[in-house]
Amino acid sequence: MLRISTPSSIETSPLAARPLLTAVKALLGSVPNLFRVVANSPAALEGYLGLNGALAKGALDARTRERIALAVAEVNGCGYCLAAHTYLGEKVAKLDVVEMMANRRGGSVDPKAAAAVHFALAVTKARGHVTNSDLDAVKRAGYTEAEVIEIVAHVALNTLTNYINEVAKTEVDFPAVTELLAA
Repeated sequence: MLRISTPSSIETSPLAARPLLTAVKALLGSVPNLFRVVANSPAALEGYLGLNGALAKGALDARTRERIALAVAEVNGCGYCLAAHTYLGEKVAKLDVVEMMANRRGGSVDPKAAAAVHFALAVTKARGHVTNSDLDAVKRAGYTEAEVIEIVAHVALNTLTNYINEVAKTEVDFPAVTELLAA
C-alpha cells in the first residue's frame, strides 16, 4: 500500500524538482518511481542526485557499485531497490545471475569484489561499527582508503533509497525480484 504519494509526472511534481526530474529522464529515458517519490522534497532529490553523481565519478567502477547496491538492498529488505539494481546490474553493469546472487549473499565470484561487498555488508549490518579485522580485510584486498570511504558512502546512499522506498512503499516499476531473506 502506497504511503507517500508518487507524483504522476514531471509536471505534477513540485516546481523545484521538475528540472531535476527532466535531467533524470534525459539520462535514463524515463523517470522511475523512486525519483518521483523523492521529488516530493526537491531538497532531498537534489541531495540524492548530487551524491549519486559525485560517487559515479569516484574510484569504484559501475560493477562494484551495483554489487554493493544489491548487497545493501538485500540486507535492508528493500524490494524496490533489489528489483532496480538487479535490472541495472544486468543491463548496465553487465553482471550475470550467478554474480548478482553472490552479491545479494554478501560475496562475489571475484575475490577483490567479494572483499568490497563483504565490507559493505559489515558496514550495513553493524551500522558503521565495523571491526578492525573488517577494515583490514578490505584494505588487504587492495582497496585504498579513498575507496573504503566510497564503499561506506555507497552503503549510505543505498540505505537512503532503501529506507525511502520502504517508508513510502514505492510501487516497483522494474521486473520484480524475490528477496533471499524472504525465500
